[in-house]
Amino acid sequence: MTLRALLLVGVCLGALTACDNAPVKDEAESNAVEHMTTQAELGAWGVDLTAMDTSVKAGNDFFRYANGTWLDTFEIPADKSRYGAFIILRDRSDERVKTIIDELAAESFEAGTIEQKISDFYDSYMNVDAVNAKGIAPLQPLLDEIAGIEDKADLVTMLGRSARDDLSSPIQAYISFDRANPDRFMVNVGQSGLSLPDRDYYLADDERFQNIRTEFEAHIARMLDFTGMSNAKELAKNILALETEIATHHWPRAELRNRDKTYNVRTLDAMRSDYPDFDWDSFFKAAGMENFSDLNLTTPSAIAPLVDVIEETPIETWQAWLTFRAITNHANLLSDDIDTANFEFFGKVLSGQTEQRPRWTRGVNLVGGLNGLGEAIGQIYVERYFPEDSKRQMEELVENLREAYRRRIAEIDWMGEETKEAAFEKLAAFNPKIGYPDKWRDYSSLEIVHGDLFKNARAVSDFFYEDMLDRLHKPTDKSRWFMTPQTVNAYYNSSFNEIVFPAAILQPPFFDPNADPAINYGGIGGVIGHEMGHGFDDQGSKSDAHGIQRNWWTDEDLANFQARTSALGGQYDSFEPLEGQHVNGSLTMGENIGDLGGLSVAYEAYKISLEGKTPPVIDGFTGDQRFFLGWAQVWRSKNREEALLARLKTDPHSPEEFRVNGVVRNMDAWYNAFGVQEGDALYLAPEDRVSIW
Repeated sequence: MTLRALLLVGVCLGALTACDNAPVKDEAESNAVEHMTTQAELGAWGVDLTAMDTSVKAGNDFFRYANGTWLDTFEIPADKSRYGAFIILRDRSDERVKTIIDELAAESFEAGTIEQKISDFYDSYMNVDAVNAKGIAPLQPLLDEIAGIEDKADLVTMLGRSARDDLSSPIQAYISFDRANPDRFMVNVGQSGLSLPDRDYYLADDERFQNIRTEFEAHIARMLDFTGMSNAKELAKNILALETEIATHHWPRAELRNRDKTYNVRTLDAMRSDYPDFDWDSFFKAAGMENFSDLNLTTPSAIAPLVDVIEETPIETWQAWLTFRAITNHANLLSDDIDTANFEFFGKVLSGQTEQRPRWTRGVNLVGGLNGLGEAIGQIYVERYFPEDSKRQMEELVENLREAYRRRIAEIDWMGEETKEAAFEKLAAFNPKIGYPDKWRDYSSLEIVHGDLFKNARAVSDFFYEDMLDRLHKPTDKSRWFMTPQTVNAYYNSSFNEIVFPAAILQPPFFDPNADPAINYGGIGGVIGHEMGHGFDDQGSKSDAHGIQRNWWTDEDLANFQARTSALGGQYDSFEPLEGQHVNGSLTMGENIGDLGGLSVAYEAYKISLEGKTPPVIDGFTGDQRFFLGWAQVWRSKNREEALLARLKTDPHSPEEFRVNGVVRNMDAWYNAFGVQEGDALYLAPEDRVSIW
């Protein structure tokens, strides 16, 4: 079956407030669901009522009120570090992609066709016997090059090649948008080089991190053993010491969010002058980045000490470190014993998984991901699984949210007219992308062969690296997507001032055309508002309607905005999901603003959609109550402790519990909907509630 044939397959295809937790009954409810011609996927109208725990008072813990029975009874699968709506939909997406690949694999295709590339790449991953027979041999040429490093000149060249060769370097170079000129790309240089999730894993005294460091050192030695090194344990100590030294010079993640601090344009001549002990010309030449005159230095204060680390660390330690990174970074392409050893640390120790995900799911992610053949598979995915009517409904929702944002901006009293006009301009310029790209990636230059996983993976990696290099001297392409249609996620791109919603997220519990409208506004409406909100969060607000990073605020309005964001950050700093480990209100600031602003605007949009009518009561729940339940259901999730620790240190999103409780307690409408009163655990006095957008 050809790709064209596969594309054709499936195308035909109210006002009442309760002071306790009991749902409010109403005589109108018997006919309330008549407008839904088909039952929703979750429950009769869009919410899984069996997941709720109404013995918990909504005002004490709304997350548990909406999800408590599920939280108490659901066991995270052994191959997962967390579980919730995103994972459920990811698994569904993986199964659909596997079906597409399996259908392709059942046919024979001419060499060079996209069908041949998809099926042969996947087959080469799934042929475990062939992969095991090769052991570590496919990596040996790279290991030999590392072993051949003789001096610092050789080392700098190898570090320059690190991104191309899937290694690592304390200093990384990559190509991305020029934030002051979104029409062009530029070289960026900044800190890198850590194997563990964050600098705190190396530097914090917490017993959790001490234990992880002990396990990490043992893991390094185990991976080096695959090369036959006789002094693996000694080298492992040196590698841990090296990464610990690198970590001391790294900026904290909250600092890395600050777009003012991470945009520092320098000429290449200035880099040579400011950091004379590093051979930048050789570094960039090895990286394939040539013929440019300026760059952005993302972490300027980290560069000089990292240059010193490169200069002062013995060559033998660098060889051992690069060898370790080569093995661990390529473990998924090597024999089972190597892959399993890597999982024992990164999967079990760092994430809490007890089993590795089935091989087919890992193959689907490799072949069908953004940096695989994901867009080619995505063409089939959207034709088969994404009705065009869903795109139309989403477009309507986006415009309703845009109007709701406009009204709320017009009404806020802390922003002056001059800044409001700039905000209106930015809002009007938001470019929504829904479902899939208008033009698809061309893979014709990529060569995939039968039966050689490592060669195929390297070919794909080289294909995307060359694509990155090719951008440097070309204008940006604003039609490009940075997620595949089958990805369960969404994003805002400040340089293009665009909000992007792949097809795979437009499913229950986020979006269901058969659900009650309140659920869709509380679900995908909140998500749309969230992504729009990134244009007005603490960092996205630093770019204007055209994606140019500049200050479009008056001093007074900016001070008012920062006072509100600071108050919100203080609330999140108080949350302690693990003993001794709090949410970082600075790291999660943008996402928290997105959540609060997004849900507030989604509520406004829901009210607009009612056109002054009072929605019916359904199963005892008012329209407003259903709206908030829709939001709470979206974030229903459980995390293993190890994974939660990593998220607290690295993830700019707050844990799901606080994406619910941390938001609703700031919204007056939630208090009214559920009769939340002073004395309830989530209660905030009106003057302490934060309202930004």
